[in-house]
Amino acid sequence: MRMNWKKVARWVSLCLLFTSASIAEDYSLRYFMEKSSLKTYELSKREKTEILARVESMLEKSNEIQLSLTRTIQGGETDIKYQEGRFWMSKLEEDQMAIDSGARQLKVLREKPTQLVAAIRLYKALKDLSFHLNTYNNVPSFTAFIGDVAPELELWADPVFYRLYLLPLAQAIIQETKGPPREKKTEGKNRKP
Repeated sequence: MRMNWKKVARWVSLCLLFTSASIAEDYSLRYFMEKSSLKTYELSKREKTEILARVESMLEKSNEIQLSLTRTIQGGETDIKYQEGRFWMSKLEEDQMAIDSGARQLKVLREKPTQLVAAIRLYKALKDLSFHLNTYNNVPSFTAFIGDVAPELELWADPVFYRLYLLPLAQAIIQETKGPPREKKTEGKNRKP
């Protein structure tokens, strides 16, 4: 009897995944990353709620970073020149708009979890924030403020929120809007002369 090792490995990983979920119910980034790596998996209502809570936490961390960087630049605590400081302040203002937009979309998704437009806008806000935070991480004066938040936000945005929340929601809406398949009419047989 030959075993298909891929099936065995998949089965073992699923068992470990469900065991870890049932024992600790630790909805960490690692937990959701493992779920997003599976081909198909439907999240429970509690898991969807937890994703939104974790995304909200990342938005709050981003807001704290944005406020700290703003105070640092305005207070002259960095070695940034005036023109460069104005540039970074404009980027931080964009971040604040993305944070505010993300918070509004989270509120909508908590009330109506099937709002596709809100999910798309939240995803865009998360991607914009993660891009800017990664950019700030490349500026030596800002690195201490950002730390690991930039890559963590990027992971929450793309593999987790996108694959586990946004894509299944879009696919469900597409399935709802598709009507029953139409019957094809035969062209030559039913025509009258």
